[in-house]
Amino acid sequence: MTNQSPATAPPAMPAPPDHHDVIDVVVVGGGAAGLSAGLTLARAGRSVTVVDAGRQRNAPASHMHGYLTRDGLPPGDLVTLGTAEVTRYGGHVIAGEVITARTTSAGFEVDLADGSSIHTRRLLLSSGIVDQLPDAPGLAERWGVDVLHCPYCHGHEVRDQHIVVLGDGPMAVHQALMWRQWSPHVTLLHDVSPAPDTAEAAQLSARGVATITGRLAGVDITNAALSGVLLADGSRINCAAVVVAPQWDLRTDLLDQLGVETTAMVVKGATLGPQVTAAPDGATSVAGVWAAGNLVDPGAPVITAAASGVRAAASLNADLVADDARRAVEAAVAAMAPEPAHRGHTHGSGHDDHWSGSADLPADPAEFWEDFYRPGHQPWSGRPNQLIVTELTDRPIRTPRKTALDLGCGSGADAIWLAQQGWTVTGVDISKAALDHAAEQAAAAGVADRIHWLRHDLNADILDGTWELVTATYLHSPVELHRSEILRRAAAAVAPGGTLLVIGHQGPPSWQPEPPAHVSFPTVDEIRTLLDGDGWTVERAESVTVELTAPDGEPATRPDNIVRLRRT
Repeated sequence: MTNQSPATAPPAMPAPPDHHDVIDVVVVGGGAAGLSAGLTLARAGRSVTVVDAGRQRNAPASHMHGYLTRDGLPPGDLVTLGTAEVTRYGGHVIAGEVITARTTSAGFEVDLADGSSIHTRRLLLSSGIVDQLPDAPGLAERWGVDVLHCPYCHGHEVRDQHIVVLGDGPMAVHQALMWRQWSPHVTLLHDVSPAPDTAEAAQLSARGVATITGRLAGVDITNAALSGVLLADGSRINCAAVVVAPQWDLRTDLLDQLGVETTAMVVKGATLGPQVTAAPDGATSVAGVWAAGNLVDPGAPVITAAASGVRAAASLNADLVADDARRAVEAAVAAMAPEPAHRGHTHGSGHDDHWSGSADLPADPAEFWEDFYRPGHQPWSGRPNQLIVTELTDRPIRTPRKTALDLGCGSGADAIWLAQQGWTVTGVDISKAALDHAAEQAAAAGVADRIHWLRHDLNADILDGTWELVTATYLHSPVELHRSEILRRAAAAVAPGGTLLVIGHQGPPSWQPEPPAHVSFPTVDEIRTLLDGDGWTVERAESVTVELTAPDGEPATRPDNIVRLRRT
């Protein structure tokens, strides 16, 4: 098989002002699909950069057909016109090749072959496919000229001429009958594929399609045009065009790096090639990544590929609109910073048990927690909960957006650790003293820009929006706390495909035989009953024993539990 990968790079366009800025979308591939997506996004006011390696599938053809108002236009001219339209609306089209892509806290970072990088919130892949032609001398050089594939693209141009269809695939008979629509002079040459069965042979005969058994050895060129095909036995068949049914490959480096799923297209038991697994709107198996064009529909002509680029861009923009709204809500809540009044609290991460739940607790939960976190009183270790660290390290969550909501963040140790792992975190707590300390620690750790600290009462509600990871760590309190309702709301805040992680105490530590008054220590089954249901996959639900040091310095233990659910 001969790997066809023509390179006709478009003229270099001005690069975006600063690749260190996070733009909305990077489109990989500047053919009909990629440029249509870029145009749609630029007209929507999005910052978009199309990176084009100049390897359009139809580049060898002199003209393209079936594209309304552009029929007969050279493929390179479509790229030139499309580039001008994208840039007219403020988009960027640059000549280059994306060689690596990886997830970041903001979305993705792509590296180009010239050493530059672009940070982006979303990715749209439209890099096309690579046709694999039969390994016969002369075919590759005539590909797209008089070695053809699609009758709708080239049939009219070779109408009524002699056409040889190479029967080297499961669709050979179908192809021969299809091309008979354009010419009465069609010959089916088959060797490696099975001969037509009785019904197929009857159809070919009835339509006047000749059938010859033989192996292709090459093509004959006369006056710079194809004039026949040569067979291995030395014979020759006169023709003006050869029809092939190429298999294809994907340019898989980026797909593999991002974890994008692909499936094989199988026809009559034969694998023709892979294609990206995507929803009708182009959304792939990886959040934040869309695909368009021949990547998702290998048989799509140019106009269909362009339409898929528009559709994917519209879906991608809708996702960005939702993300913009979520960010705006977070910013508005942060700006309002409402003062708490008779509201409960979630006991956040990194805490030891320094409260006993005595009868003389303050009537106002906010007052209790402000006193708990008052300056000079440090009931926290400053370290993240080891259970959440172990859980997310041993079973990492792979999501490009990496947004997390930490309920009852307390002094912020868990949120800071998540931000250090590349997450964009929203930390929520009722105590201003706790959040002030958390903000100081985040700044010292160099992750202040990745965490939003919000003073909020979870007894009242949970923030609008969805996150890929929602954590509720040690959600216990000796004062008013509607724990069950908070956990139900937390589940509703998990994005599709996202994870809810609940880590809590199942009982008091070994040095404290009786649990604190008014404190709930639910079992794993109770938590599962509360949260489990349709639309969720239980990834982990078990009790664990945590080793501690008792106040007297002796070894001790405490029963905890971990419940991890994924929204399906």
